[in-house]
Amino acid sequence: MGGERNSYVDKMSCYLRHLRAELEQAGIMIDEESRKKLDQAIHRVVGVEYKDCPKAWKGVKARMASDKKAFMAKVKKELEEA
Repeated sequence: MGGERNSYVDKMSCYLRHLRAELEQAGIMIDEESRKKLDQAIHRVVGVEYKDCPKAWKGVKARMASDKKAFMAKVKKELEEA
């Protein structure tokens, strides 16, 4: 997992590809099946309507700058509860 490349993640659009390392470090895996659920969970955590990727990415960057570990924990919890 660590240094391996996930070709699906490399081909993804939107902001998730930029979060790959942080998501893996938090134990959150991205694949074709989980991508949409993860995207929806992140939108909920940042309080943005689903499918508004630019606004979600802005919220993600702000949360990550503030407290990356807490943000990832919230995303993981949101995924588990979904």
